[in-house]
Amino acid sequence: MADQPEPRRSLGRGLGALLGRGSPGIVHLPVGAIRPNPHQPRRFVPDDRFRELVESVREHGILQPVLVSEVREGSQTVYRLVAGERRWRAAVEAGLTTVPALIRETTPAEGLIMALVENIQRADLNPLEEAEAFRELMERFGLSQEEVARRVGRSRSAVANTLRLLQAAPEVRAALAAGEISEGHARALLGLDAADQPLALAEVLRRGLNVRQTEELVRRWGERPAPAEAAGPDPELGALSAELTARLGTRVVVRQNRRGAGRLVIHFYSTEQLNELLARMQLLDLSGS
Repeated sequence: MADQPEPRRSLGRGLGALLGRGSPGIVHLPVGAIRPNPHQPRRFVPDDRFRELVESVREHGILQPVLVSEVREGSQTVYRLVAGERRWRAAVEAGLTTVPALIRETTPAEGLIMALVENIQRADLNPLEEAEAFRELMERFGLSQEEVARRVGRSRSAVANTLRLLQAAPEVRAALAAGEISEGHARALLGLDAADQPLALAEVLRRGLNVRQTEELVRRWGERPAPAEAAGPDPELGALSAELTARLGTRVVVRQNRRGAGRLVIHFYSTEQLNELLARMQLLDLSGS
């Protein structure tokens, strides 16, 4: 049975709390005087939803003002977006010359927090974008996990778990960003060494495992006996192990002693995978010819 989407967590503080209630002062700014936020946590992609937004803006205009801060660019004053980049880009695409805006003085850290809060409230960020934004708040602006949690209305453990996603193997992060697996799948796969995560991910995708099944796969994977010998100092054996691993789609270790004898160990993690491996090995030319 497929997993239900993980519920979005509510925020303790929204933009209203960050800006103050009933903030007046909407002005109309030329679209050409507005600059994108270099610390915007969401990566802009002109997808179908954006094209629908362009058509809506073309017909109805911008209904919600963007949030900007005033900055100097050489000898002129321009406005850097804090929140509302997609609305601004849609206005440009739709041919509008001005957009409604609220001008607020913000520090770079406050600007990132406001952009982050808006995107989380709209459920516009994927888990990796959230993790990268949390990390930037910590590394660039010196906030602790506790401070990040307080500012964005999350628990410290939720922030810590999101940050852990950045430790996943590149293949796992790519699958998460593409929506092929959920945040729960990625957290389960983090229980494996980085070298084993891509192999387990392939098994998860091939079998369509849900999060609970993935956790069980990781548990069984971790229970496999540790090899008594390493693949050996011979780089050719290491290369052969890697090649067989790639060709069979599961962990393979080749070991050989000084007399030339050795073992070829092929790991499998379910009866289904064993049967598939046997079928593949009947068809696979392992000689490379």
